Amino acid sequence: MKTDVVVIGSGIGGLSCAALLARYGLDVVVCESHTIPGGAAHGFERDGFTFDSGPSLYSGLSYRPSHNPLRHVFDAIGEAPEWHTYDTWGCCLPEGTFDTQVGADQFCEVLGELRGADAIAQWRALQTFMQPYGEAVVALPPAALRFDWGGLQTAAPYAWPMLRHAPRIFDLTGPFSRLMERVVSDRFLRNWLDLLCFLLSGLPASGTSAAEMAFMFADWYRPGVQLDYPVGGSAALVDALVRGLEKHGGTLRLGAHVEEILVTGDRASGVSLRSGETLHAKRAVVSNASIWDTLKLLPDHPATRSLRRQRQDLPPCDSFMHLHLGIDATGLPDDLACHHIVVNDWEMGVTAPQNVVLISIPSRLDRTLAPPGKDMIHVYTPGNEPYDLWQGLDRRSDAYQQLKTERSQVMWQALERVIPDIRDRVEVSLVGTPLTHERFLRRHRGSYGPAIAAGQAIFPGPTTPLDGLLCGGDSTFPGIGLPAVAASGWLTANTLVPVPDQLKLLAAIGLR
Repeated sequence: MKTDVVVIGSGIGGLSCAALLARYGLDVVVCESHTIPGGAAHGFERDGFTFDSGPSLYSGLSYRPSHNPLRHVFDAIGEAPEWHTYDTWGCCLPEGTFDTQVGADQFCEVLGELRGADAIAQWRALQTFMQPYGEAVVALPPAALRFDWGGLQTAAPYAWPMLRHAPRIFDLTGPFSRLMERVVSDRFLRNWLDLLCFLLSGLPASGTSAAEMAFMFADWYRPGVQLDYPVGGSAALVDALVRGLEKHGGTLRLGAHVEEILVTGDRASGVSLRSGETLHAKRAVVSNASIWDTLKLLPDHPATRSLRRQRQDLPPCDSFMHLHLGIDATGLPDDLACHHIVVNDWEMGVTAPQNVVLISIPSRLDRTLAPPGKDMIHVYTPGNEPYDLWQGLDRRSDAYQQLKTERSQVMWQALERVIPDIRDRVEVSLVGTPLTHERFLRRHRGSYGPAIAAGQAIFPGPTTPLDGLLCGGDSTFPGIGLPAVAASGWLTANTLVPVPDQLKLLAAIGLR
């Protein structure tokens, strides 16, 4: 079979790239090893409950104009989910348990109770200080980027806003800690900002790019801000991207495990599937697998050795533990928040194993996710579970089951701070481990991406030393989460099409 582009993996980055390429008029085939599309964002059902496998916090998607690159993808392909909106989330911190809201003013109320007037003054000063950085980071949308000389032409319409912010570009490429330390000295605020950085990038403020935090400030701390949740769960995001892909002529093939990336001469020329079928790519092969998993697909060939030398030693973030629960919700308060963040000990650091736990109860917003009178809960330790504890274990062994029970206790204990009698309410209980990530998501060491510290190294972008092979997803664009991988989809797709086509699409979605 021949096609223009083969995309390996149907994660959000891969689907964004493929749907955009189809929108541009290319013939695209997406090969997904799993029987369910979506990668780390896929949804699944058990006994009447619909669970999210990965992301649970969304913003900048339910309205336009928006700065979120995934919103721009939806606009380009003419498909999008429906949305619930909300603004409140719960915090269980060493200082106490409380609800807070997105938006600068609402957080000041919390600061006043916890730290007093000086902390409020520092927070407001940080908002003022970060405002021009936020304006700088959104001045050039990822949809206008490409990874060739044509990028000068597609970025040209944004030149004046970018030039106005030129003095801040150097700061944005470095770690956020460098900016934070100019304004913030309050210990609680520094811990809080470290936590936000960790949730964005898997690294503390000293390793998180200032650009990522500037984007977050521009998105979360503005008047009237709301958080979003897709009707139907994270699977609704995937469904919208698949609809857009297929509407524009692209193809998604499930259960199509790529065994090898084919190399003809010095060029990636297609893929071979485990089934024995070969797909020939006339324009390119795009791998949305992690860089380490991509390297496993490459043959030993002179043209691939340079890529191995460049990227095989990139450090991965740690993995995740997940707890998926279906519970009896009888008697739970009506105003129970959808999301909660639990931090056990600031002194340990936010990246310490099992120190930070996230709780998502999206059935509080979307009652279709659970049967009447029930709730669906997703608890996870975000990127702080060491893979080495699990390496080599047989998933069918007693030792594996025992370790699952032991390592899941921190999630149960965190959830008991929100729902004290949670263990008595459980009807469905599923525990996911780094080996679950590795098996079902085809993720090297169960990781969610590279741990590339800002100021020490840069993400490599979509192009590779092997002609005809491009990479997308979290191995190519800074940040962990939907905006980063959607941005990688734009960058990769744009690099494969003529400049006039990109400019035309930017105009069609109102970005120029």
